[in-house]
Amino acid sequence: MPLPIEQYALLGNCLSSALVGLDGSIDWYCVPRFDSRACFAALLGTAEHGRWLIAPEAGEFQTERHYRGDTLVLETVFRTADSEVAVIDFMPMHPPRHSLIRIVEGRRGVMRMHLALTIRFDYGRTVPWVRKVARGILATAGPNSLRLRTDVPLEGEGLETVASFDVQEHQRHSFVLTWCPSHRSGPPDIDPFQSLVHTERSWRRWSDRNRYAGEWRPQVMRSLITLKALTYQPTGGVLAAPTTSLPEDPGGSRNWDYRFCWLRDATFTLYALLIGGYREESKAWRQWVLRAVAGNPEQVQVLYGLAGERLLTELEVPWLPGYKGAQPVRIGNAAHDQTQFDMVGEIMDAFHVAHKEGVKPIDSAWRFQLALLRWFETVWRGPDNGIWEIRGDPQHFTHSKVMAWVAFDRAIKAVQKFGFEGPVEAWKAIRQEIHDEVCQRGFDTDKNSFVQAYESRELDASTLMIPLVGFLPPGDPRVRGTVEAIEKGLMRDGFVLRYRTASGVDGLEGDEGAFLMCSFWLADNYELIGRHDDAVRMFERLLAIANDVGLLSEEFEPRSGRHLGNFPQALSHVGLINTARNLSPKPGGPAHRRYKA
Repeated sequence: MPLPIEQYALLGNCLSSALVGLDGSIDWYCVPRFDSRACFAALLGTAEHGRWLIAPEAGEFQTERHYRGDTLVLETVFRTADSEVAVIDFMPMHPPRHSLIRIVEGRRGVMRMHLALTIRFDYGRTVPWVRKVARGILATAGPNSLRLRTDVPLEGEGLETVASFDVQEHQRHSFVLTWCPSHRSGPPDIDPFQSLVHTERSWRRWSDRNRYAGEWRPQVMRSLITLKALTYQPTGGVLAAPTTSLPEDPGGSRNWDYRFCWLRDATFTLYALLIGGYREESKAWRQWVLRAVAGNPEQVQVLYGLAGERLLTELEVPWLPGYKGAQPVRIGNAAHDQTQFDMVGEIMDAFHVAHKEGVKPIDSAWRFQLALLRWFETVWRGPDNGIWEIRGDPQHFTHSKVMAWVAFDRAIKAVQKFGFEGPVEAWKAIRQEIHDEVCQRGFDTDKNSFVQAYESRELDASTLMIPLVGFLPPGDPRVRGTVEAIEKGLMRDGFVLRYRTASGVDGLEGDEGAFLMCSFWLADNYELIGRHDDAVRMFERLLAIANDVGLLSEEFEPRSGRHLGNFPQALSHVGLINTARNLSPKPGGPAHRRYKA
C-alpha cells in the first residue's frame, strides 16, 4: 500500500518528476515528460504496479530526511543502534537528464540494504522484457527502455529485480536508472558522483537569485524551488502538480489528473516568480501563455498540455486500484473542454502584471488580447462552469463575473498606462455594467456577503478574490461582511473550504478537504482589512502543516491531519510565496499591488 501523501518527497529536473516515500521507495515516476505514462505507479496501486525500493533489509531502524540546502537533492538517513546509511536521491540537471540517480553512502557501522526494482510501463500495465547487460540490466517494452547501471550484483526474482548488499562506513554504491527510446542503442553513461556535484551546484546557483529576505525565507525558498521543479523547461509551462488521481476525498471519486498547465494560475504564478527575482522564468511563463492561447479566441481553454497541447481527453485506467482504493484513476482532464469565463480575466491580468513589473510589452500579444476581448464582449453574460470546474449545471458564478470585470478593467488600463490602442469608452461601459450586476445579483443582503452565484444562498471562498483583484476596496463593508460570513460558514477547524459540497453544486459525490489556496486568500484578506495578527496566525497555521521537507498538497483534512489531492501542488506553494510577501513589513505585496492594479 502507498504511504500517506504527506510522507512523499519530490524529485525533479524541470523535465519529469518522481515521488519518493519516507520508506525509501520511489512510487511514482513519469519519464521522459511530467505527463508521460508512469513506469512506477505503486502510488495508485501496489508494488506490483511499479516501484523502486532501497531501504534497510530488516530489523528496527529510524528514518529522517531533508533536502540538501536550497536544492532538490534529497537525503534520507536510516539509523540503527550501531549503523547509519544515507540514500541520496536526485535527477540530474545536465545530460542525460532522463535519469534517476540513487547513491547509498555508509556513515557509521555496517548496514545490510535491500533493493527491489519493479518496472511497469503504461501506468503499471506493461511488464517489460528485462535482460542483463554490462553493470546492470536493460528493461524494454514498446517505445521505452530503462537501463539500470550499478556496481551491486542484481538478481531476477519473479518479475522483479532485487539485490541485498552490505554498506560499510565511508563506502558508496551508486544506482543510475536512465530512460531512452527503445529503438536507440542505449543511453550514454553518466558519472553519478560528478552528476551529484553538478546538480547541487546548479540548484544552488538558481536559489542564490532569490530576492526575498523576509521572516519566512526558508519556506519561501522551498516553495520557489518546488515551483521551478514543476516548470517544464523546454516551454516554460508550469504544472499544477506532478501526479494524477490522488483523492480529494479519501476512498472517493474526486480524483483528477493535474499534470497540465492552468491559465487560471497565471497571475499568481507571475507574482510568485517576480517576488523571487526570477524574471526570466516569468518571461518564459508569459510566452508559454501567449503560444498556448494563440489562434481563434473562441477556442481558448482553461488548461493546456506542457507544450500547449489542447486535446487532453479524459480516460479511466481500470487496471489501477487507485490510491488506497480511491477510484477511478483518471488520465487527461475533461475540464479542458469546459466554459470558464474567469480565465479571460486571468489572461488579461497576467499580461497587465508583466507590463507593470517591467516585462517589455509585445505588440502581437496585444493584438491577441483585442481579439479575445471582441469575442468575450459577446459571451460574458452567459453561465459557465466556474473556477472550481463544476461538473453540474453551468451557473452565473459570482467569481466568473468578477474576473470578467477584471478583463475589461485591465484592458482599459493597458491603454491608459502603457499606450496601447483600444475602444476604452465601450470597455468602460461594459466594466460598469458588470460591476453593477455583481453588486446587485451576487450579494446577499441577509448574509451580508457575496455568494457563490447569482441569486444563490451558498457561500464560496472564491469571493475572497474580490478585494484581491480590485473589484472593491478592502475597506468596503461588503468585503468585511464576506470575510466574516466565510469565517462562520466555510471554516473547518481553522482552514477554509471552497464551498459546501452538500449543496450538490458540483455534481459529484462525497466531500473534500480544505483547499489550501483559499486559506491563503483569507490570510491576504485579513492583511488588507487591517487584521494583521489574524493574517499571521492563519499563515503560520498553513506553514505548520507542510510535510517534513516543506511540501504542500492541494487540500488538507484538519481532523485527521492528512494531506489530500495531488501533490505537491504548485498553487499551494504559489499562495505561500505571495502571502509571505503580503505579510512583510515592506509595503507593496501582491495583494496590495494587484488590487490597486
